[in-house]
Amino acid sequence: MTSPSLPSSTAYPEKPENTDQPIVEHTLRPFSAWIALGGCLGLGLVAAFCFMLSAAQFSPAMTALGPVIGVICLIVAVPLLKGLIILQPNQAAVCLFFGSYKGTLTQSGFWWVNPFYSCNKVSLRLKTEECGPLKVNDAVGNPVEIGAVIIWRVSQAARALLDVENYSAYVSAQSETTLRLLASQYPYDPTEQQNAADHAPEHPIHTGLTLRDGSDTLASLLLNELKQRMAPVGIDVVDARISHLAYAPEIASAMLRKQAASAVISARRIITEGAVAIIDDALSNLESRMGHALPPEQRAAMISNLLVVLIGDREATPTLNTGL
Repeated sequence: MTSPSLPSSTAYPEKPENTDQPIVEHTLRPFSAWIALGGCLGLGLVAAFCFMLSAAQFSPAMTALGPVIGVICLIVAVPLLKGLIILQPNQAAVCLFFGSYKGTLTQSGFWWVNPFYSCNKVSLRLKTEECGPLKVNDAVGNPVEIGAVIIWRVSQAARALLDVENYSAYVSAQSETTLRLLASQYPYDPTEQQNAADHAPEHPIHTGLTLRDGSDTLASLLLNELKQRMAPVGIDVVDARISHLAYAPEIASAMLRKQAASAVISARRIITEGAVAIIDDALSNLESRMGHALPPEQRAAMISNLLVVLIGDREATPTLNTGL
């Protein structure tokens, strides 16, 4: 049996369409920062030595060329220092060269890249998004409050950074939209199941699934839909769970009374069925011991008395017939 899925006929916000070619992420191979740092220190020492020789005035040539060589060494050393970058674990850096994507640095450590690259760091750690509680109408129009906890991470830093303006805001908006749609497709309570089927018979998804009792299935539907929505922008949804579910405050008391009445009716039905079975066994046993069937009047009176005793919610008070 296939698992249910959200109906495609219900409109989501249209997925963003890019006129440019989609970003294809590739890993950038950096150089060791220690070598670049050593080169910068060497250039700094050379510059300092040239300035010292120029100040000492050992020769006219060194006096004239010393400052020039020192300045050149400093000019070369400063861009080399700008190319140094530190990446922590679960962190990436998207490198752009005058607006052109050149690669993504994903290996943690101390590295050196082209100093003319603009590096934008992106966290690859797991993040928790709390969505809601949101007020939405369920499948039969009852206002309910629903909330969810979404656990996600950036899987492709370049696409998350370059395909959307703000990927955190994108996750929040899509999580809320998906959760609202999910809640609107199912009734809150099993007692509303038949009403939901009558309200929207064209959606077989309503059959056998409610918001209150279908938490695992609903979480699976929410997770799968969010994965489809987030994958095009390089975001991986790890888990999604319903964290809050309740009737809206304005109808909560009425719905609680309705649920209590439904529970009482169900309990009475079970008690009545059990009482009928007990009475039937008692009469059959009594008639078998007597060896003949009871007259209809006595049988009806006995059934009535036994029903009062077995079904009544209070202690029965016996009445003795003294014949007076």
